[in-house]
Amino acid sequence: MKKTAILLMLITIISKILGFGREITLSYFYGASNISDAYLISLTIPTVIFAFIGTGISTGYIPMYSNIQQKIGENEGNRFTNNLSNVTIIICTIIIIFGLAFTEPIVKLFASGFEGKTLALAVRFTKISLFGIYFTGLMHIFKGFLQIKGNYIIPALVGFPLNFITIAAIFLSSKTNILVLAIGSVIATASQLLLLTPFIYKKGYRHRLGIDIKDEHIKEMLYLALPVIIGVSVNEINVLVDRTLASSIAVGGISALNYANKLNGFVQGLCVTPILTVMYPTISKMAAEDNIKGLKKTLSESISSVSLLVIPAIIGAMIFAEPVVKLLFGRGAFDNQAISMTSNALFFYSIGMLGFGLKNILSRAFYSQQDTKTPMINSAIAVLLNIILNIILSKYLGIGGLALATSISALFSTVLLFISFRKKVGSFGMKNITISIIKVLFASLIMGLVAKIAYNILFRYMGANLTLIAAIIIGAAVYFVIIYFMKIDEVDSMVKAVKRKLGRG
Repeated sequence: MKKTAILLMLITIISKILGFGREITLSYFYGASNISDAYLISLTIPTVIFAFIGTGISTGYIPMYSNIQQKIGENEGNRFTNNLSNVTIIICTIIIIFGLAFTEPIVKLFASGFEGKTLALAVRFTKISLFGIYFTGLMHIFKGFLQIKGNYIIPALVGFPLNFITIAAIFLSSKTNILVLAIGSVIATASQLLLLTPFIYKKGYRHRLGIDIKDEHIKEMLYLALPVIIGVSVNEINVLVDRTLASSIAVGGISALNYANKLNGFVQGLCVTPILTVMYPTISKMAAEDNIKGLKKTLSESISSVSLLVIPAIIGAMIFAEPVVKLLFGRGAFDNQAISMTSNALFFYSIGMLGFGLKNILSRAFYSQQDTKTPMINSAIAVLLNIILNIILSKYLGIGGLALATSISALFSTVLLFISFRKKVGSFGMKNITISIIKVLFASLIMGLVAKIAYNILFRYMGANLTLIAAIIIGAAVYFVIIYFMKIDEVDSMVKAVKRKLGRG
């Protein structure tokens, strides 16, 4: 598991760098403007509309397939996959028809501050980007299919064609027609499914038309996924409130929130997603085999590993929020106001980074046991808190208030999930997890102090960007030296694995 997670992490690093290239390209050509706001809303709308189905599929499909394979066999699992794919295509068609019929009211719902040219542009973009739902829906299924079959690498590579095509579309749109932005996003999404297709066929899947409405597995998955769908729908209400308030606070507010959230997403993608990708099919199989002891051990290791990676990122983001935003986005049309709004949002998002990561880990632990109701109730409580805090904090902190509200609700949600899971399965190593987190936090604070001192000293002799890079490298080196001597289980096992490799070499 750890070897695969490390390989996925390396792929994710490269993919996320390309993803940042995409965001940097957008910020360079369009900054935090009405065009970037309209474009980002046009991407948000189909994502939000389909998110409840997509998340329901991605969380319900893997444990469902594992159960079918365990009890009946692989052929029945493939038949279930085929039926689910066809049902998804029909649902996507209904969503697209609805979206095309009511595009303008939907855009106004997501960005009430839009008017005039910005509103018209967002409507045109959205009418095009809606068609990407087809490819997103099928991709949720087939990524899960490959992960169940032990192929984690190809699903991790789908970001590469997405990013390359999107960057090309942004560049071409600035030279030709602005609508190329939206057309490019659909083509980029389709390229992800195209990459997966030959590999799912290699694993024995053959797609056939037709739907079996009597399929009990589809009904059972719907029963399992319904709480997930409700929970995600509630989460998307929060996205709606975020975007609506951001569109009213300032021109470019949506873009600033998006860029900061992408940086937060980079940390999640780098530190959490590789571990989550390997962990979920593993614990789903353990749950199907009633191996609760193995499930708890794997979950505890995953939580400690995520903390080891995310906590130093939190300290770094809080200390260097503005220099990081300047380094990544501070050029072209991205002016000082955009830098200020984005770095402010990043600072407050960073407070909840660990909450975001552990919430995803713990939710999957519930899903693996086919308990989707507990995370749903948890999400509803957290989103209600988030919306209340959004309205209050945005009055005092602007865009930063929206980010802080999201962070507080994520941390609150994570605490509730910890309590609920312990009640469900009993002790799963909370004492060791807590000790590990305290050690990592101490090492991270020392790292942050050393990095800040290094930044202040080097700034006198070097440019801002070089100084930031040097300070990050120094801080990272200090962090790794400290945790090496702290007797943290996950660190010790990684060091032993490296020594064994070197010994064999």
